Amino acid sequence: MKKQMKWTAAAMAAVMAFSLTACSGGTDSGSTSQASGTAETSSGEKVTIKFANYALLEDAYTEFWEGVKTGFEAENPDITIEWVTAPYADIVSTVTTMAGGGDKVDMIFGEGTWTSSLVDSGLIIPVTDVLSQEYLDGFYENSLEASMVDGEIYTLPMYMSPFILYYNTDILQKAGVESVPTTYDELLAACEKISGMTTEDGNAIYPFGQTTASVAISGSAINSMIFNFGGEVLTADGQLSIDNDGFKQTFEMLKQLDEKGYTPENCKLKDLRNLFALGQLAMYYDQSWGISGVENINPDILSVTASANPLAGGSGEGASLLSTQTLFYCDNGDANRAACAKLTEYLMSDEVLGDYLNNIVPGYPTLKTMSMPDNPVLQGSLGSIDKAVAAPSVPAMNDLNLELCTLAQAVTVTGTDVDTAIEEFRTAATNIIG
Repeated sequence: MKKQMKWTAAAMAAVMAFSLTACSGGTDSGSTSQASGTAETSSGEKVTIKFANYALLEDAYTEFWEGVKTGFEAENPDITIEWVTAPYADIVSTVTTMAGGGDKVDMIFGEGTWTSSLVDSGLIIPVTDVLSQEYLDGFYENSLEASMVDGEIYTLPMYMSPFILYYNTDILQKAGVESVPTTYDELLAACEKISGMTTEDGNAIYPFGQTTASVAISGSAINSMIFNFGGEVLTADGQLSIDNDGFKQTFEMLKQLDEKGYTPENCKLKDLRNLFALGQLAMYYDQSWGISGVENINPDILSVTASANPLAGGSGEGASLLSTQTLFYCDNGDANRAACAKLTEYLMSDEVLGDYLNNIVPGYPTLKTMSMPDNPVLQGSLGSIDKAVAAPSVPAMNDLNLELCTLAQAVTVTGTDVDTAIEEFRTAATNIIG
């Protein structure tokens, strides 16, 4: 059943307040709406797609998205794309405010972690209201599972990535690490060899990095590490589930890495990317597109950068949390939904999205018919897709991720013993989940 589009002050506040989770952001503090007029459809009806997209304000992506507009409109003269833009941190509140005033966008470019909150607000509609089941059957199943709420697909995954292991080949070679770690035991052995190394200018080199700072994306990364160990935080139906070996082993490993000085404390992903770009970090976990941030800091680092599948710990097999960059849809009538379907198929083509994934943002395609990226840095982690899993989506997931960060900081920064910290997490998580 389609979710009713009921807009209340409480629903608007819920969307405006929820914490966004990725690590990109715009620098322009304003919001704009750009259009180049409208065209007539074959039936004489004019159709304009209002497309909310924060990436228009980010220099690395502007040319691509403007090219999408130009190319699509040339092929579809009956449809016009009107950009609705705002910085990353403001895009959801921008479209929410618009909708509250009766002006809904048609599409939103964003992240899969936004899904549960947007569904809860009533802003978006199921993808099956826009795209045929036959078309959706062409997507990898785990990418669609990551897009579901209560059994319905609420967002279309454009491209995806697990948290994969990036490593500096030069540092590992100089340390005498003969092969890239595949398990956490092998990681500890490699870290021991790297520990104490410095860069040519005397800066310490950290052997390994895992983000634990108090931002929701760090919680996603920790959740991914829990999957590495074969554990879980939530059951498939969204119930708290932390009485498993993998959950505890994750935080025991974080504590051990910290106590040995192998990893920097309380870092955001952008901090780890900076350290890696400067040659001060040998290995770290990140999403595939994170390497773009590293390259922006130091393009030369790519010559000594490679990737590997996530590590296996405990009884786990190295599964990882699947992250997606996605398209959301709102309902502005049949003609607009049909136009959104056309734009989606245009975007998801090898010619358009394939070029984007190969040359702009490294990522793995979600459509089975698309070829994997021809990116030498990503070749070592292609197998990570098969083991990537989707975390259950609940409206309070961002808050739960922040509590995972608090738990990680308790066992590292403040030195709390693991069992005590887990019980504190249980109390906080129970209050969040209900």
